[in-house]
Amino acid sequence: MMDVASLLKGIEILEENRPLSHDHNIQGIAYHSAKVKEGDLFFCIKGYKTDGHKYLLDAKNKGAVGAVVESIQDNIDIPQYLVSDARHSLALCACNFYNHPSKFMKMIGITATNGKTTTAFMIDNILEKNNFKTGLVGTVLIKVGDEQIASDLTTPESLDLQNYIYRMKENGLTHVTMEVSSSAIELDRIAGIDYDIVIFNNISREHIDLHGTFENYVALKSSLITNAKKGSWAILNMDCEEAASLVNKTEANVLTYGVNNDNAMILCKNLDLSSGRGKFTVEISKPFSINGYLYMNQSFEISLSVPGYHSVYNAMAAIAAALICKVPIDVIQESFLNFKGVERRFEFIYENDFKIIDDHFANAGNIDVTMETLNFMKYNKLHLVYAIRGSRGPIVNNENAQAIVTWAKKLNLYEIIATKSADYTTEKDIVTDEEEAVFSEIINSSKLKLELYEHLSDAIGEALNRAKEDDVILLAGCQGMDYGASIALKKLKIMNPSISEDELFEPLKHRVCGIE
Repeated sequence: MMDVASLLKGIEILEENRPLSHDHNIQGIAYHSAKVKEGDLFFCIKGYKTDGHKYLLDAKNKGAVGAVVESIQDNIDIPQYLVSDARHSLALCACNFYNHPSKFMKMIGITATNGKTTTAFMIDNILEKNNFKTGLVGTVLIKVGDEQIASDLTTPESLDLQNYIYRMKENGLTHVTMEVSSSAIELDRIAGIDYDIVIFNNISREHIDLHGTFENYVALKSSLITNAKKGSWAILNMDCEEAASLVNKTEANVLTYGVNNDNAMILCKNLDLSSGRGKFTVEISKPFSINGYLYMNQSFEISLSVPGYHSVYNAMAAIAAALICKVPIDVIQESFLNFKGVERRFEFIYENDFKIIDDHFANAGNIDVTMETLNFMKYNKLHLVYAIRGSRGPIVNNENAQAIVTWAKKLNLYEIIATKSADYTTEKDIVTDEEEAVFSEIINSSKLKLELYEHLSDAIGEALNRAKEDDVILLAGCQGMDYGASIALKKLKIMNPSISEDELFEPLKHRVCGIE
């Protein structure tokens, strides 16, 4: 509960229509009419598919005592506060309502096209290993201490996000790691969050249909760094041109890392990826100080328990964040030895006579790092099962197909099993005719053999029938491949009834997505 004046503090009100008294107590905030409770202030948010102003009367009838709007509804007898941007106002009011909970914890925000989830989990694992009480907000789940909640969005809507952060503060958590998507930045979901550490891992062409141009996408990602407060820390990947360009464009202290760039402050040396799991030396090449604690030139060894070339980059970012949090080096080393990884991020789900790897393969940048890891590995033949990206537009599917073609030549890949995953996609992920045509045209014009299956289960079954000893099956794709691991392992059990179920289905035990 909070009085109107305190709740609307910092909000530019353009006009008040039948306003409430300043000391009137608001019981809660809502932006969805179905969730309105008696005494709430309702925010009319304009979304991609609907407009909250259409539901103002419903909100009033459910007990809303006032509304924040972008256009006054004279025909509805309810106090209304006119603002230029109701979504931004919602974020600031949510901060006010929960008393700015992010100020009471060390907040770590991560932006990237690829690797946000794994980096967040790595950081959380390190901090937890150091006996910090941690929270996590991301694509897979939201962790409030020991409680885990399945995520609907990479970064929740601002009101929901502030509620989670408030609950973390009330539970005595000290460190919170967050994935920050470009959409979250553009839609003001993170407005008002007080970040202590911000990380820019990488960027590649993704969400272009959503943000208009690649330049807009870069600007959104970059704003997490350029808007960072003085005294905070910005961690930048010097191997990424866009991230490296921000070194002198932020008031935050800057800590840089690189795998291939020797100008970074923290370097990855002697990388060995022959087994798929990285081993490397971390070298602090330039001394830096964290609140009086000085890190001198030194080096230490890291062995990753999770596979992937991209995991090396994610680990370097996580190591940088851990050093800023003053986690001892031996704790950092130990945390990577027992880190189990994140589902669908170059995840080994079967490693017996042949390997099955499950990867979300979202965009060209992600495809590059996934295929580059395979290029380091030793195996006989690669079988690629690719779920075409549904309802993401022709640009992404064109670029994904181009990336696959480029890597096919390097990996001696001559045929591709593709699927529309019609048996497992929801309405928002259905592959359109245009998307199928764009993908098929690129693959066919490259002279690669393309086998297109309507159903995911049929495509995976074909790959399993072809796999021989020391081969690799790559289950690749986003939403259309979420159920791929479950399907593959169940088919393996039918093909080999003597396999131990406990061992076979171990990778599915803690899954959030793709479980029937």
